[in-house]
Amino acid sequence: MLISEFARAAGLSRDTVRFYVRLGLLQPQLAQKGGRHPYQIFTAGDVQTAQIIRVAQSLGMSLREIAGIAKERRDGRITRERSVKILRGQLAILQMKSVDLSALIAYVRAKIDWLEKDETGSVADFDQFLAVGPSPPSRQRR
Repeated sequence: MLISEFARAAGLSRDTVRFYVRLGLLQPQLAQKGGRHPYQIFTAGDVQTAQIIRVAQSLGMSLREIAGIAKERRDGRITRERSVKILRGQLAILQMKSVDLSALIAYVRAKIDWLEKDETGSVADFDQFLAVGPSPPSRQRR
C-alpha cells in the first residue's frame, strides 16, 4: 500500500509517516516507479509496527528510545533479558507517574470540596498531597 492508504490504516498523518521513516522507525520497500523519489510501499506488518510505536509512546517512551530499540531488534540484539530490562524501566516510570497522578486527583477533589463549600476555610495546599520524600523535578511544578 502507498503512503496515503498506509496512513489511513495506521491512523497517522502522512507527515507523521514520513517522520517515522526518516527516524528509521518504519522501513517501507521502495518501488521502481517514482524516478528520483521512488514510491514507498508499506505492508500490513508496517501497520502493526506503527501500532507498536503508538503503544510504546503511550508507555512514555520517546521516539528516540523507540528508534534505538527498533534498531537493536533489527540487528538481532534484543534478548529476552534486554526486553525485560526495558519493560521494567518503563514500569518504574509509569509507577512514578501513577503516584503523581494520584496526588493531582486528591488535590483536585479537595479543591472541588473547598469550592462547593463556598470557599470557606483554608484552601487546599498542593504540598500536602505530594508523597513524602525528595521529589523528582517533574513533581516540583505546580
